[in-house]
Amino acid sequence: MIKLIIADDDAIIREGLKMIIETQPDMEFLGSASNGLEAVELGKQYRPDVILLDIRMPEMDGIQAAELILEQKLSIPLLLTTFDEPDLILRALKAGVNGYILKNSPADRILSAIRVIHTGGTVFQADILEFIRGRVNTGSSKNKVFDLMLSSRELDIVKLIAEGLSNKEIGEKLYLSNGTVRNHISTILEKTGLEHRTQIAIQYLKSSGIV
Repeated sequence: MIKLIIADDDAIIREGLKMIIETQPDMEFLGSASNGLEAVELGKQYRPDVILLDIRMPEMDGIQAAELILEQKLSIPLLLTTFDEPDLILRALKAGVNGYILKNSPADRILSAIRVIHTGGTVFQADILEFIRGRVNTGSSKNKVFDLMLSSRELDIVKLIAEGLSNKEIGEKLYLSNGTVRNHISTILEKTGLEHRTQIAIQYLKSSGIV
């Protein structure tokens, strides 16, 4: 059973998401919040599996809430976003949030995103990522993708990949399991649009001016 909390300052959206969730036999709605601060408090109270967070909320926005939720290991955040929030999404990517869904997505896509994020997967709608990558790559820097889109842990892994370390060696150096390293690399590939770890190394070396 996937236990969920919904945080959005729009009561209509909260109610709509609640109705969608309550139709699913494998999901349980625990409560809703109208701002990020309330979402964090509910996270502490219920320890849900997933918290759906609108990015723009009063008191505390969804990104600040997601940072606290991840830091305190309260739940897995899934951010509800729109196309006009690329800079906010970049902030969330840096914070380590690995789940994004457009607010106007159909119910089946939202439910699928919840299930994927609950099993440790990543959720980036292709159109969101393409839009963000386009914004990132319009700058004058050789490559801002790594610096802007990856969390500090992901950047650590990128640097070690570029040094030629294997997944096992990266895990030993960062005190991570092989599975966790693989998950991080999958997320890095998803965010950057690269296809394999060799491309990660090459892109990092190029962006650092090494090659």
